[in-house]
Amino acid sequence: MSAPSGSSDLLGRFAVSPARRRRDSLARGSILAATLIALVPLVLIIYYLLLKGLGSWSSSFFTTDPTGNTFFKSSSIGGIKSAILGTVEIVALASVIAVPIGIGVAVWLVEYGRDSWFAHTVRFFVDVLTGVPSIVFGLFIYIVLIVGTGSTYAGYKGAFALTLLMLPVVIRSAEVVLLLVPGALRESALALGAPRWRVIFSIVLPTALPGMVTGVLLAIARAAGETAPLLFTAGATLKTSFGLGSFMNSLPVQIYSDVTSPTASVEHRAWGAALTLVVMILILNLIARVVARRSRLA
Repeated sequence: MSAPSGSSDLLGRFAVSPARRRRDSLARGSILAATLIALVPLVLIIYYLLLKGLGSWSSSFFTTDPTGNTFFKSSSIGGIKSAILGTVEIVALASVIAVPIGIGVAVWLVEYGRDSWFAHTVRFFVDVLTGVPSIVFGLFIYIVLIVGTGSTYAGYKGAFALTLLMLPVVIRSAEVVLLLVPGALRESALALGAPRWRVIFSIVLPTALPGMVTGVLLAIARAAGETAPLLFTAGATLKTSFGLGSFMNSLPVQIYSDVTSPTASVEHRAWGAALTLVVMILILNLIARVVARRSRLA
């Protein structure tokens, strides 16, 4: 049974022409090619890290401190225990300071400041801080807390430098996510008589939590891989230190020190430390994703 002539005319009018199909295929192919090109550096980095880093991993690699024997091939060079613990302590303290302050500033900008002149000023300086090189934060803490006070390097001073590095990332990412929360949710809660602070803590923040977790992870990942601020603030040491008031080793500083050594085994330790740092960020990312998903389903 043939279709009515009117239906055939309608289908012919809205049929996709061969030229449009070719343009669509070209656009899809270009997007796919751009995606593959962007993935090439990531794949190569992971490949080289696995190729050169896995060979350095062993039980002693994670449970012993560096020995400082970087010029004698027959001597044990030790592992990266002090660097791992130092990185965890410094980044944890920086996160405890930067995340609440950054989210608090973002909440004020979105819920209270909005289009005020002071809010625009804060956004301007946050954008400026986002583009400041990390070494500048390290020099600032070095001048203020080390030269200015006549004291020495300490782990908490390195954490303060990383805090300054993390703050603009946390603020801007959290602000963008909070702006995506539908205004109808706020208005509905306010219409029911809920105070604004309760609306923020019970409606806005839980809704924006998954996106804010992503921004916080980006800030932590950037801070965990920075070397320059820690060189000027936390220094370096071979022994494991649990006190943030003394010299403290870290993975970025350990990697920087190892790659300058002429000994091949020490250079291999640098690859192992770099792979360890990437795996730590990956594990943190997975844990945060699971927590955010459970909180969203709760």
